[in-house]
Amino acid sequence: MENYKKIIEDIYFEVKNVNDIGKVANYIPELATVSSDNFGVNMTSIKKESFGVGNFDKKFSIQSISKVLSLTLAYRFEGAKLWNRVDVEPSGNPFNSLLQLEADLGKPRNPFINAGALVICDILISHLKNPKEDFLAFCRELSNNPTLSYNEKVAQSEKISGFRNIALCNFIKSFGNIKNNVETVLDFYFYTCSLEMSCKELSEIFLFLADDNFTTHKGNKVLTMSRAKRVNAILLTCGFYDESGEFAFRVGLPGKSGVGGGIVAIHPDKYCIVVWSPKLNKKGNSYKGMLFLEKFTTKTASSIF
Repeated sequence: MENYKKIIEDIYFEVKNVNDIGKVANYIPELATVSSDNFGVNMTSIKKESFGVGNFDKKFSIQSISKVLSLTLAYRFEGAKLWNRVDVEPSGNPFNSLLQLEADLGKPRNPFINAGALVICDILISHLKNPKEDFLAFCRELSNNPTLSYNEKVAQSEKISGFRNIALCNFIKSFGNIKNNVETVLDFYFYTCSLEMSCKELSEIFLFLADDNFTTHKGNKVLTMSRAKRVNAILLTCGFYDESGEFAFRVGLPGKSGVGGGIVAIHPDKYCIVVWSPKLNKKGNSYKGMLFLEKFTTKTASSIF
């Protein structure tokens, strides 16, 4: 970790002063209230060493990063059967595309676009007695952090502005790939996206994808090595909407972004690093986050390739 600290600090201050040409995701009204000056980085190694700089301890709405956690829980329940309902292919289209769903007869391209995450939420509702409470309990166990919670204001803000997601969910239902009540699925989906964490908390909760020997504080294994490998593979090819190829090309790590401005990147067997900067590029990924991680993996020569 010592080797990384100076590099992280140097790149942080270099990127902090860069002119940020991104824009905050104001189509979710509550996200527009977050200061665009926030910028934090935190790295946690598989030895549990942690280092952060900037606003690394400040909580923010993780948005689509939560899709990795809901996928993980659904994968535990369903195993390989899961892929009958959601595919593992890059979409090449915006994350809320209706056109692609029509062409694919209601089977979403991957679990990280909105349509795929809605199907995952539907699967979880079929398995969980109290979906919102049970999902939160899973995240709390995973992070060993009993204070993790949803942001009620963000969840409500998503509800009143989520017309495209409402359309997607109804459209998938028309193909028979949503089994539960549409309102129930949407409510659960909006809450999962409103989960709040800091860079530090995110870098800790995602260690299960970096460390083959990871167990929760209750001694539970989260995923088998084979399943963790598959989740990392989908992160590499599909974690950044239709900019996933660009991220793999420039950064070279599996990762996931969210429109709250967070990016999680995983180096299997080494570490998890998280960057948060709310201004997004045109593809919906954090402008400074992408820039930081590109410089970081270049300087440390640490990609999976």
